[in-house]
Amino acid sequence: MPNENTISRRGLFMKVGILFNGLVATALAVPIVRFLLSNPYVTPTDGKTADTACWVRRIEGDQFQVFAVNCAHLGCPVRWFPQSGLFMCPCHGGAYYRDGSRASGPPERGLFEYPHTVQDGLVTIQAGELPTPGSPSASLFGKKPPCAG
Repeated sequence: MPNENTISRRGLFMKVGILFNGLVATALAVPIVRFLLSNPYVTPTDGKTADTACWVRRIEGDQFQVFAVNCAHLGCPVRWFPQSGLFMCPCHGGAYYRDGSRASGPPERGLFEYPHTVQDGLVTIQAGELPTPGSPSASLFGKKPPCAG
């Protein structure tokens, strides 16, 4: 007859299993909760740019290119790296040249460009929805992307 202070093999494995499952659940929950509770860093001087993120490139004078911040592959946010002169996606290694064209990686096309106007030194961007490869607005300028048939 087992003593009250002893534990059976089944009981031990059950407790170890519960402990392991709790650790895995915690490890999965932490990034999900951080994502749900995160807020973008916005300062009062950001104005309306805090509403829609984009990359703006001045070509010369009043000529600009306005890119969506999302990679054309799966939509991860790209970052500009001045050291290499490339926009790079941290998710799957997509890279884009400064003009938004595809440099390397899994994306089949360049960065999406937003239509914009320049009036009195103010760049206004038409960014109603985020373009994705499968959406009807993927070609905001009326041209088909290179991967479209």
